[in-house]
Amino acid sequence: MKPASPFLVIVVALCTLLSACAPAATPVPTAVPTSAAISVTDGAGRAVILPGPAKKIVSLAPSNTEILFAIDAGSNVIGRDEFSDYPTQAKSLPSVGGSMGKYNMEQIASLQPDLVLASSLNTPEQVKALEDLKITVYMLTNPSTLDGLYANLVSVGGLTGHTADANKLVDSLKQRVSVVTDATSKVTGTPKVFYELDATDPSKPWTAGPGTFLDTLIKMAGGVNIAATLKGDYAQYSQEELIAANPDIILLGDGAYGVTADQVAKRPGWADIKAVKNSKVASFDDNLVSRPGPRLVDGLEVLFKIIHP
Repeated sequence: MKPASPFLVIVVALCTLLSACAPAATPVPTAVPTSAAISVTDGAGRAVILPGPAKKIVSLAPSNTEILFAIDAGSNVIGRDEFSDYPTQAKSLPSVGGSMGKYNMEQIASLQPDLVLASSLNTPEQVKALEDLKITVYMLTNPSTLDGLYANLVSVGGLTGHTADANKLVDSLKQRVSVVTDATSKVTGTPKVFYELDATDPSKPWTAGPGTFLDTLIKMAGGVNIAATLKGDYAQYSQEELIAANPDIILLGDGAYGVTADQVAKRPGWADIKAVKNSKVASFDDNLVSRPGPRLVDGLEVLFKIIHP
C-alpha cells in the first residue's frame, strides 16, 4: 500500500514553526527564587503569571517537549501532544491529541497542569478554551534563527526553575555550532543541495525555500539550497528546474515515509542528475530540522558531514 503523503503534517509543522515570518524574539523571564512568582510576557504578547516554577506541565508541540527534557525538566511533563516522540521516555506520557490540530481539552484539564506550554501550532481559540478552564498557558515563540532557539531555551528554563540547566545547554549548543562554522570557513566549494519534503507527485516535489530554517542550516553547513530561488517558504520545485539545477546532493526528508534512493533514480530524467550519478542521494531525519528545538544543532552537524564529508 502506498504510504500516506507526509505533506500535510510536514507543511503544517514547517510553515508554522519554521517560517521566516516568525514573531519577535521570545521575552526571557528573569530568574527568580523558586518561592517567588514568575511574571513574563509570552511569544503572543500575553501576560503570564505563575505562582512559582511550573511543576506539572502539558506540552502541545514536539519541539516544546524536546526543550523541556533537554533542560532537565522532563520529570515535570505530565502530558504531551500526539507527535511528541522524542526523547523515548516522552512516548510513555499521556497523549492529549493534536492530530489535525485537535486537542482533548477535557483530558488536559483532568491532568491538572499548572502550565500548558503551547506553540503557534495552537490557535487563539484553543488558548482561550484552556484559559476558560482556568489553565495557565504560555505561548512559546517560533524561532527563525538559532539565537531565537537559545532565547526559547532560557525562557522555558525560567518558567520551570531550570535556568542554570538552560544556560548550560545554550553554552554547549553555541560551542557545537561554532565548531561547524569554523570548519565551513576552511572548506572549499559549496555543493548544491536539494531537500525533498514530499514527492507524492515526483514531477513537482515539495521543498523548503528561502528564509526557512532548513535553508539557513544548509548555508551554515557550507552548502547551497537550490530552492533558495523560490518565492515561497515551501513550494513545489518542477522536475525540469531540478534537472537543470543539477544538484550535487539530494536529501530525502520523506525517507521516513518509504522514499528511497533507488526510487529517485527511476524517476524520468533523474538518472542524469549529478547527485544520482554519484550516489549522493540519502535519507535524512526530517525531525532534526523541522522541530525548532535543541536537535536543530544535531541537524546542522549531520548536514555538514553530508555536504563536506
